[in-house]
Amino acid sequence: MTVALEIKSVEKRFGGLIATNNVTMNLQRGARHALIGPNGAGKTTLVNLLTGVLQPSGGQIILNGEDITRLPVHTRVLRGLSRTFQINQLYADLSPLETIGLAVSERMRHGRDAWRVLGSRTEINGEIYATLEQFKLTDVMHERTATLPYGRQRMLEIAVAIATKPSVLLLDEPAAGVPESERHDILAAVASLPDDVSVLLIEHDMDLVFTFAKYISVLVNGTLFAEGTPDEVANDPRVKAVYLGGLDHD
Repeated sequence: MTVALEIKSVEKRFGGLIATNNVTMNLQRGARHALIGPNGAGKTTLVNLLTGVLQPSGGQIILNGEDITRLPVHTRVLRGLSRTFQINQLYADLSPLETIGLAVSERMRHGRDAWRVLGSRTEINGEIYATLEQFKLTDVMHERTATLPYGRQRMLEIAVAIATKPSVLLLDEPAAGVPESERHDILAAVASLPDDVSVLLIEHDMDLVFTFAKYISVLVNGTLFAEGTPDEVANDPRVKAVYLGGLDHD
């Protein structure tokens, strides 16, 4: 299989603290790959390194064959690397229609004003409405994002990420904080992501991980601790010890 994202010996040091320790892993094209680990394992630090929020102390990050190690966040997005956050980063005063419009306009390089003149750019309009429909947001598309239920806000954040047309999507705990009554919509949205998008899911919810992932990497203390199929990881005695038996899915 073709590798979409290569992480080569990536390190991050904060003074004497090693947050990410010589991590090497590959995300295959079209992958459904999960990154798991206990609290403090360094999962979000690694995602911040991949997306350019943090700069690594060493190593390389290769996206679709291009070294993006030193590129800024917005350039990585334009190259095809998008993410969601543990806590959503949406514009509270914009509607879902405006938010998706902004994401599509930015990707098409029409400028930030394109979504303000909806109706004048048919190529943008069709994609905006299709994205809103895909993520079941058409009924709230004119409402302020701040007024939406939290589960809908999480759906909107995933929709924004998809609107950038990523080749690689990093989902940082997409179901975190979502009420049980709204979780099934999040799970369905994650399950229905385009097959050609390579997805790295960072998640604590083992039910979501084992439902979604075809391959799992385990991070512990900033170090890649184990990798394998869901069955291999679930039955790895070292991983079971780290999770105190929490990975039993027999």
